Amino acid sequence: MDEAKRAAGTAAAALVEPGMRLGLGTGSTVAHLLDALAARRVADIAGIPTSRATEERCRELGIALLSPEDVAELDLAIDGADEFDASFQVTKGGGGALLREKVVATMARRFVVVATPDKEVERLGRSFPLPVEIVPFARGPVRRALEARGASVVLRRDASGPVLTDNGNEILDATFPAGIEDPAVLDLVLAAEPGVVTSGLFIDLVDEVILGAPDGTTVHRRTPETPAD
Repeated sequence: MDEAKRAAGTAAAALVEPGMRLGLGTGSTVAHLLDALAARRVADIAGIPTSRATEERCRELGIALLSPEDVAELDLAIDGADEFDASFQVTKGGGGALLREKVVATMARRFVVVATPDKEVERLGRSFPLPVEIVPFARGPVRRALEARGASVVLRRDASGPVLTDNGNEILDATFPAGIEDPAVLDLVLAAEPGVVTSGLFIDLVDEVILGAPDGTTVHRRTPETPAD
């Protein structure tokens, strides 16, 4: 799938124009985007990175950086996805950067997702678990709240213990055997749960999905409200 990811990232880089203020996502497909941006040498662009890994790569490539304090609005945000459905509702957070990714996506006038066709699903949360970023103190109550809604919940860990986000929080990965019936409702329910920082559900934020294929071609799919280039 690496060639498909490269195709999607390169196509997204072509959307960037001189002077743009960007949101720069996290993950393997976005890595190709960053390489393509550096190769194009578009004048006077700068971006808010959604993770320390993206920040470090931007510094290596010479891409100027911003923070959310620097600008009120971004021209364009580009990021990957773990899953998306036919309504362009998206699950993100497999790389652990879901809070920063959501902050950046909401700042952007246009949010483009780069992905491969295998990321499209009939229902979110069934084949890829929904990440939920939590403060550690609330681990038990939030886990029980998710389980009460039918989810199988696992605390994300690595060899050293619970995985911590760049914000110092933990992540619960919640799998829903039948999928998430109504992602928008679940997003609201989780937002109201004490101790939840954010969920990996990105509801009504995506304007366009660029799908890369292994042969290097891409397909651009837009919401009805998104104007054509």
